[in-house]
Amino acid sequence: MSPTAVVLGVGPGLGMSIAHRFGREGYDVVLLSRRGDRHGDYLKSLAAAGVHGRAFAVDVRDREQLLSTLDEIGPVDVVYYGPGATDLNDAPGEITSATSDDARAAMDWLYPAIDVVQRVLPGVVERGGGLLFAGGLSAVQPMPMLGALALTSAALRNYAVTLNAALAEKGVYAGTLTIGGVVERGDIHQTVKSMPGRFGSLAGHTLDPDDIAETAWQMFVQRDRAEEVFSVL
Repeated sequence: MSPTAVVLGVGPGLGMSIAHRFGREGYDVVLLSRRGDRHGDYLKSLAAAGVHGRAFAVDVRDREQLLSTLDEIGPVDVVYYGPGATDLNDAPGEITSATSDDARAAMDWLYPAIDVVQRVLPGVVERGGGLLFAGGLSAVQPMPMLGALALTSAALRNYAVTLNAALAEKGVYAGTLTIGGVVERGDIHQTVKSMPGRFGSLAGHTLDPDDIAETAWQMFVQRDRAEEVFSVL
């Protein structure tokens, strides 16, 4: 049987690049995201590349739905966790105005990662697989304008690198992609590109998702570092 890679929070940018990169290595790919209406095109893209794919419409913040979907998928070898907010009109207040309620709301993007790991980890350990996470540059660089979201980025990064330290001797890899810039082809990229008057020029501030996905694959294979930082900021 082919190994299975689950891509959580798949979108047209980095998520699909991760799906294609692991698919080229012989993985069956399972796509999870809220936007089930886009899954048909994603699966066609994978099929055209010779990759077997499945897709499920899931909001990772719906714990019951998330866990039942993972059970339906069955044993997995690799999980990529990359969901996040994409509504630029719902920007957080900056850090000096962040309340404890803001922090709790922001952490709603962290808790599903922990739920996912707990659900899949026995199988991942059995297969010597891996866990990959995507987070923001505010995890390692102060970005006050991101408010409580910076706390989530830092927590997710710490979770990933600490998992790697705990699991390495069991033959399991965990790593984090720390991203500073606008990922090309993604939803945020499309929004920012369409509104230059509001967001300014993207020149020099974008990242190629295929390059990030290639690095993610090399991290998983080489297992010599738990983090890569991609920044054009």
